[in-house]
Amino acid sequence: MAQFEAPLLVTFAGYSMIILIIAYLSTKLTSNLSDYVLAGRRLSGPITALGAGASDMGSWLLMALPGAVYITGLSVIWMPIALIVGAYCNWRFVAKRIRVYTEVASDSLTIPEFLCNRFKDKGLALRIVTSLAIIIFFTYYSAAGFASGAILIQHVFVGMDYIPALLICAAVIVTYTAIGGFLAVSWVDFFQGCLMFVALLVVPVVTVINMGGIDITWHALATVNMAHLDVLKNIKFLGLLSLFAWGFGYFGQLHINMRFMAIRSIKELPLARLICMNWMTLSLLGAVATGLFGYIFYYDAPLANPNTVFIVLAQQLFNPWIAGILLSAVSSAIMSNVSSQILMSSSILVEDFYHDFLRKNASDKENLLVSRILLLVVAAVSVAIAASPNQTILQAVGFAWSGLGSAFGPVLLFSLFWRRMTRQAAIWGIISGAGMVLLWGVLAHPAVAVVNHPDILPGFEMLPGFMTSALVILIVSLKTSPPSAAVLAEFDKARALAS
Repeated sequence: MAQFEAPLLVTFAGYSMIILIIAYLSTKLTSNLSDYVLAGRRLSGPITALGAGASDMGSWLLMALPGAVYITGLSVIWMPIALIVGAYCNWRFVAKRIRVYTEVASDSLTIPEFLCNRFKDKGLALRIVTSLAIIIFFTYYSAAGFASGAILIQHVFVGMDYIPALLICAAVIVTYTAIGGFLAVSWVDFFQGCLMFVALLVVPVVTVINMGGIDITWHALATVNMAHLDVLKNIKFLGLLSLFAWGFGYFGQLHINMRFMAIRSIKELPLARLICMNWMTLSLLGAVATGLFGYIFYYDAPLANPNTVFIVLAQQLFNPWIAGILLSAVSSAIMSNVSSQILMSSSILVEDFYHDFLRKNASDKENLLVSRILLLVVAAVSVAIAASPNQTILQAVGFAWSGLGSAFGPVLLFSLFWRRMTRQAAIWGIISGAGMVLLWGVLAHPAVAVVNHPDILPGFEMLPGFMTSALVILIVSLKTSPPSAAVLAEFDKARALAS
């Protein structure tokens, strides 16, 4: 029988009610597929900023990263550094161009639609390849988020089995996403991003105070395990490459790039970038500090699951009412990430298949209904995968992140910045990038163990995947016929508008 503290239940219920109210209110501004998929391209800078940050980090920020620091120490710091650099480059170079170009290219609502419009492609090959890669990796990514949510709920409702906890998590996320669409997800992400930010600053500070202050805490760390403070502890060249590889993934994270597409004006991008980068930097530092200080706090009684260090600290060090709010921040991280992914997958199925090939004359009401039904289907598949977890959160996120980054990072960069890129190059770039990551996953499986190496960390597969895709795009583009005059004219128009 599951047990719970009343304050935790009340705060969680209150938090869930706020989310559902936001979702309901957003339905008043959602009247067609464009509103549901891209919020009508009317998001403000601050909403875009925290939406991009919250949907990016997810459960990884409050569970996997503190857990990795708890286990390994400060040597993990290279990954947050790479992420900060990668995110900045994405905001600086991709955001403006993709906002302008997707609107110039027949007001494209999804990335598959943009790529088809970018190359004036009327066939199925590019659309199918793009959509399959997105759905495969997003489904896997969402499964990691659902699994994180189940772990959280098990900590709130002590004694609850994993499967009921997983279903509760899925029910809340799917409900508010299906009701309100992208606008609801964006508003909720703003609210959740604020909550996550506060939680990641408060928990490490209170942990240090409970240990007697920063001087005593650092002395304790140096006394029990000085190596935990070593940024190069057990890090070899391949390990450092693995951690830096995470930064390349940003260019292909379509749930983040969709935020750029939805901002109401490119004039708001500088403010949005400033807000997001400050939010992200401080949040990552808070997550690292949580793992580091949690390590010394529980040194004499190590945690069975390091991924729960933030959760356990919140429950032990705070009043149950405050703990409930802090645990809601973990729920926020999970919801922000998963909702964006399942919404995008369902939107692609509707916009790029149902609407374009099956029911071209379908009404807005019908498209919205089908999108919500397909969202339930995508979520159900993700939940089924999460029902049998066989990897850590970091491993699962690393694989999905690498798959998306390798499949779409090079393709989007070349599409946005190189006139000579061709339709055939886009198809083979996606296939080669995604295929390399999938192949790497097979070869790295313990049953095969062809590319297993103790120095290789989660995320390394991004490097062969990204480089293979970029090389294939370059070669195929130069070996195939140049783009048409119409494609080149549209490229030049987008470039001029974005300059």
